[in-house]
Amino acid sequence: MFFIERSMYSIAPTDISPAKFHALLLGAVAPRPIAFASTINEKGVPNLSPFSFFNVFGSNPPVLIFSPSRRVRDNTTKHTLENVKRIGEVVINVVNYDLVHQASLSSTEYAEGVNEFVKSGLSMLPSDLVRPFRVAESPVQFECRVNDIVALGTGGGAGNLVICEVVKMHISEKVLNDEGYIDQYEIDLVSRAGGSFYSRARSGFFEIPKPLSSLGIGVDKIPDHIRRSEVLTGNDLGMLGNIEALPEEKDILEFVKESVEIRGLLSSDDENRIHERAREFLRAEDVLSAWKLLLAPRYGQADFDLDVADVEK
Repeated sequence: MFFIERSMYSIAPTDISPAKFHALLLGAVAPRPIAFASTINEKGVPNLSPFSFFNVFGSNPPVLIFSPSRRVRDNTTKHTLENVKRIGEVVINVVNYDLVHQASLSSTEYAEGVNEFVKSGLSMLPSDLVRPFRVAESPVQFECRVNDIVALGTGGGAGNLVICEVVKMHISEKVLNDEGYIDQYEIDLVSRAGGSFYSRARSGFFEIPKPLSSLGIGVDKIPDHIRRSEVLTGNDLGMLGNIEALPEEKDILEFVKESVEIRGLLSSDDENRIHERAREFLRAEDVLSAWKLLLAPRYGQADFDLDVADVEK
């Protein structure tokens, strides 16, 4: 094991104001999905507000949790929290790119009794099993009953975990693919980051194969001269460590034989240049070629001449 020293700004929550620490948290834990929570009070007045302290926490039973925190500036609670305490029901609507500006507008702190559906120009759609309305424009709507509310503190900025069990889910057919699953490009979700920043999910999608059916060799099994590279990053090593088995000698020799560029690179005996080229393979998600190049220097030039001839036979 080796350690990399980095200059760090280290701070305890008690060293700065809650507002400053709140801002640092939001900038660091991002992007965050948005719960567009629709509630209703005892008089039947709707309320609508977005919350980015939100996620899914189980599928059987299906549980969503969001947190309407106490206001940092004056330690008051939000209408959403008061409504779920009294009514025990909520509709969580997802926010996509088509309605993100309206969702942002609904976060304005209007006086109690003001209908944010009307203010933000969104349509109220009656729910089937709960009292709060759904947002008709949202591509996915979860009707929920509140199982519990866990207060995490009493000061400004303290969260309140609203634990919701989904009793019915509504999905726009527009965002479903032919197999009946949600098409991530069609749903076009957005998420929150720090300050005024949002992220549009489909603009930044990339895939990383999950190591479930295969067993990656692990970074610890990467040869030291590669693991301690001045060029390759931890992310690069993670990609290399996710391979199930190293390429065989004959495949490495064939790889070198087929490329004049690779043979020239190896003859330069410049480890950094070799690692930079391997990194280019990784950026192109060609992990196998990266491994072949990185392992090739273990063979001398004479071995290449001899073994390549053998491969040709």
